[in-house]
Amino acid sequence: MSEFLVGKQMPYYEQCYHSIKNMIFNGNFKPGERINETQLAKDFNVSKSPVREAIRILEKEGLLVVDNSKVLVYEPTLKDIKDIYFCRMALESFATRQTTEIALDSEIKQLEQILLDTEIAISENHDSHAIITLNSQFHSLIIEYTRNDRIKKQLEDLRGLIYYFRVLNFNGDNRATIILDQHRQIFHHIMNRNAEDASKEMVKHLQYDIDHLAEILASQQIE
Repeated sequence: MSEFLVGKQMPYYEQCYHSIKNMIFNGNFKPGERINETQLAKDFNVSKSPVREAIRILEKEGLLVVDNSKVLVYEPTLKDIKDIYFCRMALESFATRQTTEIALDSEIKQLEQILLDTEIAISENHDSHAIITLNSQFHSLIIEYTRNDRIKKQLEDLRGLIYYFRVLNFNGDNRATIILDQHRQIFHHIMNRNAEDASKEMVKHLQYDIDHLAEILASQQIE
């Protein structure tokens, strides 16, 4: 695990946090796998204290679960997916409506640029995390342009698991292109200032994600 050794540019616990989080997203740690903080401290060449603090933050985000002093990687269930995506549907459908109505023309151009960047990343075969990051930015900008800090705060609390599900949702043939096409449909209505259809398209997009994630869980027998 030498590629995850920490440096000295930021507090050790933050470096441990980002390293463990990336290891979860990259599949180095599997769902349900037990995390050994002593071994991690050795791998990162730090004391146990920053590792414990990193674990505490990741537990708060929902990516790690502490059970009878055992630290386990979060194991998704269909109920979790539905609960989180239904929250997203409620918040992001409203956000899409609001952004469609009040976003500046320059902000709508920025949304369009994200889609163009995503198309380029796909055509040039960029790694999946780069494309997932662009997909995340599309959603984040829609939230940002509402100018509603309350919505941003509620979605921020779900950020870790939302990204986890985005990574899982990327499994399957042509997922990058399928997701991009759905984002284009949302953007089409935003660009035309059609708030009702933009909101409905966002709900449809998120429902597609739920359906796809349900198929993945069924195939992996994670439930």
